[in-house]
Amino acid sequence: MSIWSLFYLISQCLILWFSAIEPDARQTEQPIKQPIAQEQQLTQSPLDSTSKYLYLSFDDGPLFGTSACISICENENVQATFFQIGLHQSRSNWGKNLYNRILSRPDLFLLSNHSFSHTYGKYVQFYNQPDSALADFKQAADVLKTTNNIVRLPGNNGWRTDSIQFSSKMVRPLLHKLDSAGFNVVGWDIEWNYTKKGRPIQSAAFMAKMVDSMFAHKANKTKNHLVVLMHDHMFRNEADSAQLLEFIQLLKSGNQYQFARLDAYPGLKK
Repeated sequence: MSIWSLFYLISQCLILWFSAIEPDARQTEQPIKQPIAQEQQLTQSPLDSTSKYLYLSFDDGPLFGTSACISICENENVQATFFQIGLHQSRSNWGKNLYNRILSRPDLFLLSNHSFSHTYGKYVQFYNQPDSALADFKQAADVLKTTNNIVRLPGNNGWRTDSIQFSSKMVRPLLHKLDSAGFNVVGWDIEWNYTKKGRPIQSAAFMAKMVDSMFAHKANKTKNHLVVLMHDHMFRNEADSAQLLEFIQLLKSGNQYQFARLDAYPGLKK
């Protein structure tokens, strides 16, 4: 056999050998792809059956916009908490009518104390005088005739319940006095921010994704419970109130959340 014939024979054998092992080489790729397919399947699996509670809260009313908040929550049949300011409620019949609309739906709404004066815009002075600040909240409780002991600080995300203690240093003296007086101070987990003109900054879709993300990353103060802060005046015009409606409908669409009033929040002292 010539050298060229031998070379040809060897080359054909090599081709046949590589052809024979090629299917096996493709099979070795399967274990690399398989975990990816399994991961995609896991992300599509049903959510855990544990209920996730969502607490919508509206601050600073009665104001222009309070009526829209009430009507939208009524029409969507979702529970919410309205933190009202005593001064706003007491200075006009218009404010008292909005206040009475909230009280007329105890099945949906909780009306809670957001101070009498809202500090008159002098936050540092207000918190540096905890005795007079406590008196301000007590005055609001008398004016609003609240039947619960839940309050929210003006302009500050402070918490003081049996299960949560969270605040800036500035407000701690007042929190101590409110706690001693039997109040629960409840802040929030996420806030829907507004512009200088009082209009919502984030879109409804963005805020709904934020809610989903907070639950997914367990970033809330209490597991499976999330408090959303909004302000009544953000929804005083039709375009912005439509954003609130969309936000609520997006949250309802996946049937993931149960809407609740803040008197159902865990860890509150009675």
